[in-house]
Amino acid sequence: MLSLMRRGRYEREMEEEMRFHLEMQIEQNLSSGMATEEARYAARRQFGNQTWLKESSREMWRLNFIEALIHDLRYGARMLMRKPGFTAVAALTLALGIGANTAIFSVVECVLLKPLPYPQPEELLAVKIASQGLGIEDLGMSPSAYFTFREHSGAFQDVGLYSKGRNGAGDSVNIIGLGDPERASALSVTDGLLPILGVTPLLGRSFTREDDSPGGADTVILTYGYWSRKFGGDRSVIGRTIEVDGKPRAIIGVLPEGFSFLGQTDLAMLLPMKLNREKTFLAVFVYGGIARLKPGVTLQQANADVARMLPIEVRSFSMPPGFGLKMFEDLRLGPNLQPLKRQVVGDVGKVLWILLGGISFVMVIACANLANLLLVRAEGRRQELAIRAALGASRGRIATELFIESLILAVCGGLCGLGLAYGALRVLVAMEPQGLPRLHEIGVDRSVVLFTLAVSMVASLLSGSFPVFKYSDTVLGLRAGARSMSESRERRRARGVLVIIQVALALVLLVSSGLMIRTFHALTSVNPGFVAPPSEVQTFGIAIRDDQVKDHERVVRIEEEILRKIEAIPGVLSVGLSTTVPMDGSARVGPVFANDSAFASGEIPSCRFGFVAPGFFKTLGAPLLAGRDFTWSDIYNKVPIAIVSEKLARASWRDPLSAIGKQIRASQKDDWREVVGVVGDMRQDGMDKEAPTSIYWPILVHRFQGNSGVDAQRNVTLAIRSPRAGSEGLMNEIRRAVWSVDSNLPLAEVNTLNYYYTRSMARTSFTLVMLAVAGSMALFIGVVGLYSLIAYSVSRRRREIGIRMALGAGKSEVLKMVISQGIKLALIGVAIGLAGALGLTRFLSGLLYGVKPGDPPTLVAVSVLLIAVALLATYIPARQAAKVDPLVALRHD
Repeated sequence: MLSLMRRGRYEREMEEEMRFHLEMQIEQNLSSGMATEEARYAARRQFGNQTWLKESSREMWRLNFIEALIHDLRYGARMLMRKPGFTAVAALTLALGIGANTAIFSVVECVLLKPLPYPQPEELLAVKIASQGLGIEDLGMSPSAYFTFREHSGAFQDVGLYSKGRNGAGDSVNIIGLGDPERASALSVTDGLLPILGVTPLLGRSFTREDDSPGGADTVILTYGYWSRKFGGDRSVIGRTIEVDGKPRAIIGVLPEGFSFLGQTDLAMLLPMKLNREKTFLAVFVYGGIARLKPGVTLQQANADVARMLPIEVRSFSMPPGFGLKMFEDLRLGPNLQPLKRQVVGDVGKVLWILLGGISFVMVIACANLANLLLVRAEGRRQELAIRAALGASRGRIATELFIESLILAVCGGLCGLGLAYGALRVLVAMEPQGLPRLHEIGVDRSVVLFTLAVSMVASLLSGSFPVFKYSDTVLGLRAGARSMSESRERRRARGVLVIIQVALALVLLVSSGLMIRTFHALTSVNPGFVAPPSEVQTFGIAIRDDQVKDHERVVRIEEEILRKIEAIPGVLSVGLSTTVPMDGSARVGPVFANDSAFASGEIPSCRFGFVAPGFFKTLGAPLLAGRDFTWSDIYNKVPIAIVSEKLARASWRDPLSAIGKQIRASQKDDWREVVGVVGDMRQDGMDKEAPTSIYWPILVHRFQGNSGVDAQRNVTLAIRSPRAGSEGLMNEIRRAVWSVDSNLPLAEVNTLNYYYTRSMARTSFTLVMLAVAGSMALFIGVVGLYSLIAYSVSRRRREIGIRMALGAGKSEVLKMVISQGIKLALIGVAIGLAGALGLTRFLSGLLYGVKPGDPPTLVAVSVLLIAVALLATYIPARQAAKVDPLVALRHD
């Protein structure tokens, strides 16, 4: 850099001098009587010749610089090839650090930094309504709010609704006529949703107001994947009809390849929602909402606009049957708009930033290790460097060559790390960890390659600066490179500091992974509320459409017949039926009113609703703490009864036994229902979330939530307890049993209960695995660094050790001396690492369960582990030192 600055200054001085000579030449020509134009022409021709010489000089300098650079690159590569073991270890060390950082950055870049794949994604909002009365921030959207916002909003270009369904992932529909009966994933949307997202169909058209009107034609838009799978990519599919839930629907469009809705990639089709404004009531919060802001409108202004429109909604629509306006007012509704990207990402952002920070520690450890290796290498080349300095090599020349060697190592490590990151990302996508959004968009793109290049350059500068500052001094004498001299205390201290940094950072990562291991163990020890092993409970869903069977009681009898058929399958221990199973995310939320339980003023108690058939609790192994289960006689006679969870019983009547015989209902105009049983609390939202208060109603009810008639649950989930759960053989027999009752009844969401159980701990599992990998890599690199330092120190002190042993020092004393050197560094690193862990692990507090950030057992266990590994890494070179023969060592030196 200094040479370039000097060169530029020299060129400026030369140009000024030539201009001065030009003016002088012009004056001389004019004074000699030469014509003005001729004088100027002659002077400029002379100046042009000088300029040509100057540019030729620049070109020669440029060519010399490139030639010197190529020479230095060749020389550096040749020097590295002379030590293939050193080169391989150094490149592998960097590759591990760079690869880990590149892989995590790729995930962060795709999930958190990359905008959503829609035009102007910053204008897209997730429209949510919050309820202070219920204490719920995301109550969802209602049709009444949709119509109000669409008609009166001053902040939105447009607003659309979509069916949230199970886990917010839409609905499932029955498809008949395209092979075996199939249950496919569908999304019901209003006509404005696709235009709001800026999505144009690949074939055909989008929905119109006519399609979305209650009396409009039945239409459907297929996704690219379903179109390719079922129709072979036939472009003449537009206009054909398919039977969806018993209705023939005309195919009007095919969505483009790569379309995903809020990260969901398994959609089969989109259906028009067809809301009827005349039959719309308040407080039906079962939909999701998306809006696009008008240009220049801020999020705060949009929230204020929604708050302005909520009273308009109340004046424009009536309450549903069985609910009063006072109850709606007690909800204390308010706006809760947020960027659509935040809804897609969820709370995984904090996890990813923590992982990126943890993996960056691995990069620092790798750089410190490489710096130590380069220091050791430069120490061995002191004599060579001293000779070159004596022959006239400048400090800049020696520094450039040392930097180029570290640059070559960094480039090799970067290329290998990029390959490791690519492989790791392919494994990550194949594993499909639950809870990681936009998974199939993750990959190695230009931003990731640039990040890898930047990390490689930074690694080169950080690791290469240590040997440059220490060994590029031109005042190096020949004696400085003599092998007989022991290394100085200053150089040992520099390498020791690097090892201490590695040990300290490795301990922080190991403590973090240890806390996640403790969290995972605590979660696996939590009682989910049922005793059946999750892997032995097979679940699947069925839906009996009202166009197939209109009579509600007949629906229930078909469901009971299916249960009886499955019970007869060999190996089946028990069968149950419900609208929800634990942790599947499909439980409904509704208000509850107790006849003799008063709540605080303005408080509306809400509970999870489940509709069950007899035998469901027995199948899961959920304990009945008081009372009894439903019977089929209760179901068909439509007896007004209910079963409550232990948590609700204790909150309302102090204990389970006192709850028996009490009366509850789901709306203020329903019939009272007698509590006949109390079941143990079951975790519905995951193992790290407390069990909610729950109520279980019969699958056939009369006069429920304002409905004066009979209502049966047509979309239900069956749970089968069997040691054969999860096997294809059992599912084949179950399909035959179901189709023996109704051959047009497809099975959906075929999973074991273990699928939902493990999914509830997906975030913990993902964080645990990533931090464990980072901690293992940090431990490995740190141990290699400590071993390399002690081994090299022993090799440099062979003469000293030989003299000690010649003067009477025993092998045990030498062993103790070498081990104490390594353990001292490890203890200092552990002490610094413990202080760092106590501060940094606080960022993990939101991910921990059953353990605190400063958990003493974890800190002690990790410290002991690290010291033990450091002792092993030190003991190996210490044994080599104890075997030194004094005569051989002295003769060698």
